Amino acid sequence: MRFFHKDSDKKRKNRKFHPLRRQIAVLFIGLLLLSMVVITLINGLFLEHYYISRKTEVLKEAVEKLENLEVETDSDGNSSAEVSDEMFKDCSENNLTWVMVTADGQTICSVGSNEDLLQARLVGYVYDLDQKKNKEKVLQKNDNYVIQQVSDRFARMEYVESWGELGNGCYFLIRTPLESIRESVAISNSFYFYVGLGIIALSGLVVWVITKRITKPISELTQLSTKMSELDFDAKYHSQAGNEIDELGENFNRMSEQLEKTISELKSANNQLLKDIENKEKIDQMRQEFLNNVSHELKTPIALVQGYAEGLKENISDDPESREFYCDVIMDEAAKMNKLVKNLLTLNQLESGRDEVSMERFDIVSLIRGVLQSMDIMIQQKEAKVSFEASEPVYVWADEFKIEEVVTNYLTNAMNHLGGDHNIRIWSETLDGVAKIHVYNNGTPIPEEDLPNLWTKFYKVDKARTRAYGGSGIGLSIVKAIMEAHHQQYGVANHEDGVEFWFTLALAPEKPEEEE
Repeated sequence: MRFFHKDSDKKRKNRKFHPLRRQIAVLFIGLLLLSMVVITLINGLFLEHYYISRKTEVLKEAVEKLENLEVETDSDGNSSAEVSDEMFKDCSENNLTWVMVTADGQTICSVGSNEDLLQARLVGYVYDLDQKKNKEKVLQKNDNYVIQQVSDRFARMEYVESWGELGNGCYFLIRTPLESIRESVAISNSFYFYVGLGIIALSGLVVWVITKRITKPISELTQLSTKMSELDFDAKYHSQAGNEIDELGENFNRMSEQLEKTISELKSANNQLLKDIENKEKIDQMRQEFLNNVSHELKTPIALVQGYAEGLKENISDDPESREFYCDVIMDEAAKMNKLVKNLLTLNQLESGRDEVSMERFDIVSLIRGVLQSMDIMIQQKEAKVSFEASEPVYVWADEFKIEEVVTNYLTNAMNHLGGDHNIRIWSETLDGVAKIHVYNNGTPIPEEDLPNLWTKFYKVDKARTRAYGGSGIGLSIVKAIMEAHHQQYGVANHEDGVEFWFTLALAPEKPEEEE
């Protein structure tokens, strides 16, 4: 396959390249040269015949006008005819001279100079006196007149002339000089040659300029395709040719955009693959950290249980109070381990989505009062002063048992971090279709840098204090998982003399739908 590509590239390089602009210019100039040759041949072959035929038609029209002349004869027997201005004008435009005489040789009228010469030539034709002196070529002939091409040896010129007898019995001779048509053709061809050269030069320049405009979009497309082959998709077609090339250019632009999009998607997929690999590594790292945290949390209580159990076994102390203390420590540490395991199992079920949320309508105020009642002994032990500001029911949509765990974790956390007057304040408010529950305890505010990490598993702000009340750093992680499963908000905020935790729930009607 590589050899094939190499051969293709080699053939492409060896292929002769002729710019389209040059091809169009050469073709146009070649057509002009061919036109010049054809025009020269046509002039040489047909111009003389055309010229003579036109002269013949002019003489025929002049004969018809002579037929229409009215000849008048006076009392002395002299004949005359009045020539109109129009006839004088036609004779002048067509370079005609003519004479009309009676049968006895009397001149009726004439136009042009050399009237005597024309009259003498007419007499010669009528009486056939000058056949040998003039070389004649008959062009047309009928019963009334003859049109012929003659060569005047005296004037050294050629004429086309017509002579004959009119309907009124008078004779006429009309002639027009026939300039040397051959010389004219030679002059015309010479003129065409020089003019043609000038036209070719000018046309070549014009064609070069015009073809630049025509071939510019094509050249732009060529450059665009080259850049696309090099995966440079920033180049776009911008020319406005006003024809199909613009459509082709737009297709190139769309193809470039599609290729860029496809390559971008491939890169994104590659990046996503790299991220998945990184996430896998992070998951492995998190799994390792989880095991380390669990081991650390269980290490101390296991060591205590083991130590005090060995002490009981070896009868280190025979004092009943000491033995009872040893048993209390063992039971307390076992309870902490049991609580940790339960919390871990709950958190795992929530995060994995296996523990589905069962939505139901209930009064959050009644739920909070029930939690406070169940935690009354702990409240008394902590000497906490709990105030709950709620007078009317607040109905919400949520999983009642999971929300109870959220409230319990918030209250437990508050009582474990009491300070000052040991005050805990709980209140609710409704806004924008949600109920917002607040749990506040006075004490030392949490460092701002630690606030985002409170919801992370096993994270502890004060490890020594957490160990004193048996905290594991799981409670707030469970709160996070429960609230995200409900698609509701949660958070924490510092105050001057304490800390406030809060969460939101969707409001429900005050009465069940069947009672409305």
